Amino acid sequence: MLVAEQPKIGQLVRALRQELRLTQEKFAAQLGVTFPTINRWENGRATPSPLALEKIYQMVWQLGERGQVLLTQYFPEVE
Repeated sequence: MLVAEQPKIGQLVRALRQELRLTQEKFAAQLGVTFPTINRWENGRATPSPLALEKIYQMVWQLGERGQVLLTQYFPEVE
């Protein structure tokens, strides 16, 4: 499981969203949060809740190898 550590988690959220080619609004809808929430995460002003982190983690894993590249880039200590 990911440890919510700013600014890394915000960078991962942005990279994941961009990898999925989603706007902040559409990414927020998939996670069940609001656009301003995604914006705050990406800009390091807030940290995702444990439930949101779990959803983010699932999205990363669904990307397979591309998701592993993202995890390694932002959380090299996990590998």
